[in-house]
Amino acid sequence: MARILFLYSSVYGQARKVCERLQAGLAADGHQCLVAPLGEPGHDPAGFDAIVIGASIRHGKHNPAVLEFIRQQRALLEAKPSAFFSVSLVARKPGKNTAETNPYTKAFLARSPWKPRVAAVFGGVLDYQRYGLFDRYAIKLIMTITKGPTDLHTAVEFTDWNAVDEFSRRIAAMVAGGGR
Repeated sequence: MARILFLYSSVYGQARKVCERLQAGLAADGHQCLVAPLGEPGHDPAGFDAIVIGASIRHGKHNPAVLEFIRQQRALLEAKPSAFFSVSLVARKPGKNTAETNPYTKAFLARSPWKPRVAAVFGGVLDYQRYGLFDRYAIKLIMTITKGPTDLHTAVEFTDWNAVDEFSRRIAAMVAGGGR
């Protein structure tokens, strides 16, 4: 069985939560999995058989540290089975919930020198009460434009956990195939 490293960059924790769900599914199949924040010292990616990177969107962009990590570790990511997923509120909408159709993920992957073997996009969490004042009203404006929930007491998880489980199966198949 494989040793799989899940690295995440998350603002409110949904990318971490997705990594933990993926970890549970793959660990049930006998894989040894570690979930860690991207950039946390002490977890050498070279010591793993596969690497999965998950990142959330904030203000229309992934954390710049994600792309920096990819640039630094490109050779390693290309040498091993590797995958990427993104979490965003835009992915709550049909037609914007795949790596091929989500505008933020498409733009990110176009800028990235690494092309993951497997990629996915998952809806995030809308929880107005967790946001600071600026974010609360900026997101409300975006939700108004995109016909999403605008009640400032809304707390809803848009993550399709069945899609996350399917992504877990795709990762398992990728690992079983041994890479590229």
